[in-house]
Amino acid sequence: MLLPTTVVGSYSVPEWLERLKTEYYQRRISAAHLTEIHEVAIKAAVKDQERAGIDIVSDGELRRDNDIDYFLARIPGVHIAQRAKADYYDYYHATVTAPLPVDGKLSGLGLAGDFEFTRALTDRPVKFSFTGPFSLSRRLMLADDAYRDPADLVRALALRLNREARLLAAAGARYLQIDEPFLAGYPEQAALAVEAVNLVTEGVPVTWALHVCYGNRYARPSWEGHYDFLFPAVLTARVDQLVLEFARKGLEDLRLIREYGWPSALGLGVIDVKSPAVETPGLVAARIRRALEYMDPARLVVNPDCGLRHLAPEVARSKLRAMVAGAAIVRAELDTPSTSPSPVPGESASQLTGDNNVG
Repeated sequence: MLLPTTVVGSYSVPEWLERLKTEYYQRRISAAHLTEIHEVAIKAAVKDQERAGIDIVSDGELRRDNDIDYFLARIPGVHIAQRAKADYYDYYHATVTAPLPVDGKLSGLGLAGDFEFTRALTDRPVKFSFTGPFSLSRRLMLADDAYRDPADLVRALALRLNREARLLAAAGARYLQIDEPFLAGYPEQAALAVEAVNLVTEGVPVTWALHVCYGNRYARPSWEGHYDFLFPAVLTARVDQLVLEFARKGLEDLRLIREYGWPSALGLGVIDVKSPAVETPGLVAARIRRALEYMDPARLVVNPDCGLRHLAPEVARSKLRAMVAGAAIVRAELDTPSTSPSPVPGESASQLTGDNNVG
């Protein structure tokens, strides 16, 4: 299918789920009870995506508290002294006091089981995402005798994630995504992050995506700027797709795709996840048409800018429906060569680029 639609990862977290997660961290409900709650929420998230018409779905990352803790809490050698939280979304204070163990017999982190649960819920392809080694390293304190060079910690985390990716592939995962939400805050570290990404993907024959955004903490960006910092380093990343945000920031950075000759697919962010305003299908279609000025439609995937975590459930559902409808408009135009790819009447230039907090 041309212009397949997918999600970046996280799905809307209802208020009731937020409350129950916090109840768990304050020792008011059991882990077994929370697991049941998560499974109910994941089933609903997958159904929402199916009903919206999403082609490649996810579990909504609803088992995870934030983008970091779910992984650090499972990695041997990471020490978390206090696992209670005042709020589920808070970050742990995690430390590494010695080099992480590298024994090939180490058990998995449980991600393969998460994937298998989701795969059993749907006939559609499932994309499974996890936070990359560079971003994980940013939330770890290092003891003096752990790693002399912090870059070695990034590489060690990458090797641990490579093992997990192999387990996911063995469980049947075919679409894996590495998220690096912290990289925009450390642009000078792009080469190291790409090196680590290649360690993660090494020897794992799946369709790999790399998602780089500007943060999405409480529906606010953590950094601002442009994607120039990614290039040319990202050209050496052994991934099949680069997933970037464009709806909120505007489409200016599409120039980088042409300027540097990005050779693989592009995950085009056409939905602003930091605004509750619901895009129209026409606005989504206009953004896709602009991207088609820079690359072949066979290499374009349509997705939101980032995860939908902070949007209200009905807003998330409405945005996904608009995204699917907008992709369908352009897909129909591509099947009808005589149709002109002109902007949709009534869609202003400011809407197209994401200005005025629209889209």
